[in-house]
Amino acid sequence: MNAVLEIRHYGKMYGNGKKAADNVNITVQPGEIYGFIGHNGAGKTTTIRAVVGVLGFVEGEILINGHSIKKEPIVCKAQTAYIPDNPDIYDFLTGMQYLDYMGAVFQVDTQTKKQRIQKYAELLGMTEDLGELIGNYSHGMKQKIVLIGAFLHEPKLLVLDEPFVGLDPEASFHLKEMMRELCAKGSAIFFSTHVLDVAEKLCHKVAIIKEGRIIAQGTMEEVKGSQSLEEAFLEVVEHEG
Repeated sequence: MNAVLEIRHYGKMYGNGKKAADNVNITVQPGEIYGFIGHNGAGKTTTIRAVVGVLGFVEGEILINGHSIKKEPIVCKAQTAYIPDNPDIYDFLTGMQYLDYMGAVFQVDTQTKKQRIQKYAELLGMTEDLGELIGNYSHGMKQKIVLIGAFLHEPKLLVLDEPFVGLDPEASFHLKEMMRELCAKGSAIFFSTHVLDVAEKLCHKVAIIKEGRIIAQGTMEEVKGSQSLEEAFLEVVEHEG
């Protein structure tokens, strides 16, 4: 069985000569929730944007279910959903129009789309707001509508950049449940977060990145040992300094 996501020797150099990513290797298997942690500027978003085909790269290879994001981007993107850290979506559409559009892009049949919108909108407290223009939404509401859109086609790979920032506690709880449910169906999730206690409870595996390099990775138990993830993170980051 293919890994859902394989990042092999990925590297990215910026114009100033700084390496934003340096020989990054990560494998995410079906059913896994994989956390990606590091300080701001460590290389998390650069790597995530390469995984989803937003940022081109030369060094290394990234495979989604065995398909190269460089050589087969459409095949890869059809199986992936991506939520950036600051969702920038169509203010002139209503929430429902946006979800209809997402359903059409990913070819979700009408009945399935209707059922999933109803389910996730109810969970995230968005049912009453679907007829409103997105331009009138708060940041948290925009995040919720993007989440519903991402779960609509049950992606094989869900990639999220700081998904819990801006969500209220109830929505955060339901998002965690949605993530677990998706992985129980054989999908995989790769996400960055600063909320380490959430990562500790939610993730099967984790990678810590510093200055573009992976400095620790493995199962949650392997990375944190008898400490909390927060303690282990601070220790390994300081030790590598």
